[in-house]
Amino acid sequence: MLFDLRGRGRRNTVRVIYIGLAALIGLGLVGFGVGGGFGGGGILSAASNNETGGSSASFASQIAKYKKLTKEQPTNAAAWEGLTKALLHEAGGGESTTITARQKELYRQASEAWGSYLAINPTKPNPELAQLLARVYSEEGLNEPAKAVQVLQIVVASRPTSAALYASLAEYAYKAHNTRIGDLAAEKATSLAPPAERARVKKELAELKANPSGEKTYTTTTNGKTYLVKKAPNGTYTGHEIQTPAAATGSVTTTTKK
Repeated sequence: MLFDLRGRGRRNTVRVIYIGLAALIGLGLVGFGVGGGFGGGGILSAASNNETGGSSASFASQIAKYKKLTKEQPTNAAAWEGLTKALLHEAGGGESTTITARQKELYRQASEAWGSYLAINPTKPNPELAQLLARVYSEEGLNEPAKAVQVLQIVVASRPTSAALYASLAEYAYKAHNTRIGDLAAEKATSLAPPAERARVKKELAELKANPSGEKTYTTTTNGKTYLVKKAPNGTYTGHEIQTPAAATGSVTTTTKK
């Protein structure tokens, strides 16, 4: 048996296997998050999977408790923090990019609770909670990039050496048309990236700046007809036929009576 550790050689073999597994797990968890959309594959999916997804338990009782507490103590930052977190847990996460109407309503309530929490001006806003809010403000959630920038700035301040976080911040800053923050975050993301990745990161962030929506437009010809096709960031395509001048002219028929 492999796990019979009485022999020295077998102990060394098991040690090597576990070191290898640890390395593979570490690589899987690091996930740089550049390419294919920073928001969907990097920090945002990590936040939802680690904190809000996969639980079937209901947090309704916690929500009720914290709602009552915030009414009684409206300046209690811990109460607003607890309400925000309970609402996010109740909303859940998962791998799907499509959220239900109920989830969206819970996201909206969580956003309002978070706003009340920040209005109290906590000395150090909770970066873990801010990271959870990043999904709420992503395209899959409420699609509010300016608020995504706000929460990501809090997260970045707590983890200033993360290239992936700066890349996410740059992405949402560009989507919010905040070029100044986007450029600063992009520069930081590039400098923090591994040397072998810097050119690619810089190129992809520059492309994102030029096209924040992520839509790409193509023209294609099928059966003699030309179509304009748009590819959305989520991979879906929409298109319509382009009427050429000749086709438009040919579509009009006139007759002359004698």
